[in-house]
Amino acid sequence: MHRELFGWYSHRTGMDMPLVRYGHWGPALLLIPTWQADFLESERQGLIQAIAHHVEAGRCTVFCVNTITPWSWCADGVDLPEKARRSAAYSEYLDEEVVPHIRRVLQDDAARVAVGGASFGAFFAADALFRRPDLYWSLIGMSGMYQLGQWLHGYSDETVYLHSPAWYVPNLPEGPTLERLRHDTRVHLLCGRGAWEEPWDTEAFAAVLRDRRIPHWLDMWGQDVPHDWPTWHRMLDVVLSERMGW
Repeated sequence: MHRELFGWYSHRTGMDMPLVRYGHWGPALLLIPTWQADFLESERQGLIQAIAHHVEAGRCTVFCVNTITPWSWCADGVDLPEKARRSAAYSEYLDEEVVPHIRRVLQDDAARVAVGGASFGAFFAADALFRRPDLYWSLIGMSGMYQLGQWLHGYSDETVYLHSPAWYVPNLPEGPTLERLRHDTRVHLLCGRGAWEEPWDTEAFAAVLRDRRIPHWLDMWGQDVPHDWPTWHRMLDVVLSERMGW
């Protein structure tokens, strides 16, 4: 499989931000790592290998980036307002640096990107799509959380609210963003009910989307399906095989 490394210093995050691309052609799929992982996590954990047949067939080309959580939500000694600021800066990095890079690589200045991830990666992926459906057209959220309550210890501010999809989607005003979410996006929410999974978070977010009339595909797997990489191998393969409509 074709594999290409990129990277640059991001003034938004204040650090070097490497990324990797897999495949030669096809629509872009941006994968965001789990809670404290790096841009090579999906490769180390076998996720890229599990979907290699899609990549090699040109059904998609995959981009993987670093996460920010070791320096934001998981950082000891950093106060919550600063954690929220760093997390928001990471979202801006995805929108304003990674998406333009993907468009340059694809040689398509108007390309919209599919975005996905598992666990904490699903949180960032969902926030990307629901804030900026002009940049992203599909979400693949696997075993995800869609609000930050467990990380906030009762704290909240405007930055936290504006980057927690389960909180701000219920209040999206009628207008172009909501209309695009209703008519020009594909939302896939998948979760197991086995060990370490938190299916209620996915089900609660699906209820939010249902209330706002945002179409979505909710796929809840059984009690034998844990919060682990073999699960996400299978889930991503299913979505790419059956649901993307590339």
